[in-house]
Amino acid sequence: MLSKYRSRTEIAAQILQSANGHNDITKTRLMYNVFLSYAQLKEYLALLIQNGLLEYLEGKNSFRTTEKGLKFLKIYEKMEELVAEAKLTAVQKSKKE
Repeated sequence: MLSKYRSRTEIAAQILQSANGHNDITKTRLMYNVFLSYAQLKEYLALLIQNGLLEYLEGKNSFRTTEKGLKFLKIYEKMEELVAEAKLTAVQKSKKE
């Protein structure tokens, strides 16, 4: 089985998707959903909160994706589609040659 390294952008998108899929999500649930260590998760949470993509809900000790985070996810998903299409086109082109 081939393991694939995830980019920082991919990990950030997975955190935002996970936080968007629930009303509110805790650090522990995020850690398990995205397969990160606690130290790694803390680093990403700080980055996402600092950039306004994720918000911390103090009273609930949980997180939620912001509107800006949702816009980021839409752009990220569109980029993923474009990359997949480009790879498919390249494979089809190489088979013809």
